[in-house]
Parts: sequence; structure tokens; C-alpha cells
Amino acid sequence: MSERVLYQSSNGDAWLLTRDPVSKMPAVKHDPNVSSGGQISYTDIGKFLRDGANGPEHQALLNLIGTLIDD
Repeated sequence: MSERVLYQSSNGDAWLLTRDPVSKMPAVKHDPNVSSGGQISYTDIGKFLRDGANGPEHQALLNLIGTLIDD
């Protein structure tokens, strides 16, 4: 698996769990819709969560991480 969709908004923006193409470290890829500029960006997972953990895309990543831990 090279990418996993975390969240896709109703306006077409998508956030994916992937690897940064330069550093090869895990990252969140933001693929905005064309009307938002369409410029793909990559953010380190820690920075992504620190910069705004209240959005649905942030909650989706936290939920995914939570599935990795046994109850």
C-alpha cells in the first residue's frame, strides 16, 4: 500500500497517509481540489496533528492510529 485515504471532504479535498517523496518518512498528503489551487503538499505527521487536530482529517488520522492499539 503506497497511500491510504484518511478523509475526503465534500468539496473534493483529500488527505492521505503516505510517504513524503523526498524524505521517504510517513506523511499526510493534502490533495486539494482544483478551485483551491490544486497544489499537493506533504506534512510530517507530528506537525499535521500539532497544527490543527480539530478537523475531521485530523480525527481520521487519530482514529486510524487508535486501531493499531489493542483494547
